[in-house]
Amino acid sequence: MEEKLVGRVLRASTVGYACGTRSHELDTPSFGAFVQTRFNNGVNVEVIGLIYAIHIDDDPLVRQLIMANQVNTPTLRDQRENRMVPVEISVVNIGYRINGESFHNLPPRPPMSLDPVYLCDADCIYDFTRKFDFFRLVLNTSEVPAEELLAAALKHAAHARPVREQREFLIQAGRRLAQLLSYDLPRLNHLLRLIKP
Repeated sequence: MEEKLVGRVLRASTVGYACGTRSHELDTPSFGAFVQTRFNNGVNVEVIGLIYAIHIDDDPLVRQLIMANQVNTPTLRDQRENRMVPVEISVVNIGYRINGESFHNLPPRPPMSLDPVYLCDADCIYDFTRKFDFFRLVLNTSEVPAEELLAAALKHAAHARPVREQREFLIQAGRRLAQLLSYDLPRLNHLLRLIKP
C-alpha cells in the first residue's frame, strides 16, 4: 500500500509537532486523523499522532482578492492550485511503535525538521488502537480540544476495522472512557454522545 504524504515537519517537541504542506495537497488529512513520522534511534521508531488543527494562512494576494467586488473562477483556481498558500497542520503525539510493538506514551524524542509525515494506514491504526492507553495523553493535553479530538480519532479507528467490529470497538472505548472520567460526568456524557455508534 502506498503511503500518503501529509507534509513535512516544521517544528517539533516531544508533545507534538507542526507540519507544513501546500493547500492543493490538502485533500485527505482531517481533524482526528492518525499520522506518523519516523526516525532512527538505533532502531526504527514510528511516532504516532493525531491531527488536532489545520491552519490555512493568508498571503497578500488573498487579502486583495477578498477586497475585490467580484472574483472569477479562473482567479480562484489559480490562487488555490498554483500559488504557494501555506497550510500548517498541528499534531499531538499519542505514542510510538518500535518493530511493530505499540507504546502509548510520549516518544523518546521528537521528529526533526523536514521529516516526512504520513497518514497511518488501516493496519497501523487497528494495531495501535487495540489498547486505549493513549486516551489519557489526549484528555490531559491542554492545547487541544480533547473531547472532540478523541471522538474524531475513535471514529477514524472504528473505520479502520471491519464493519462487524466497529460497533463493539466503540462500545469498548466508551467503557474505558467511563472508567477514566467517572469523576467528571458532564465531560463523560459529552464524549459518549460524540462517539455513539
